Amino acid sequence: MTVLIVDDHESFRSSARLLLESEGFEVVGEAWDGVSGLRAVAELHPQLVLLDVQLPDVDGFDVAARLTGQDDAPQVVLTSSREFTDIEPLVHRSGARGFVAKSELSEEALTAVLR
Repeated sequence: MTVLIVDDHESFRSSARLLLESEGFEVVGEAWDGVSGLRAVAELHPQLVLLDVQLPDVDGFDVAARLTGQDDAPQVVLTSSREFTDIEPLVHRSGARGFVAKSELSEEALTAVLR
């Protein structure tokens, strides 16, 4: 599965890339904010977007809603260091497939959300 990682923290993007690639995902790109994430999706056509909820320009919930409203939309999984219970209603309204906490990111966690 091809993946685009959208997060404003370079250290998280780097560690997420290493983790996902070691578990068989193909990371096709990275983006640091919502606008660059939307542009990267249009250019790279990933199957999955791992999307931080807090970005410096547009929040991840809005980016997810824009992406999932498109034809041939990628699957979107939101991520954050915040607790899911704090943002659960926003996750559900965003159109994302679900949520994985940054501290719990793994192939198993993503697969569970994507089922």
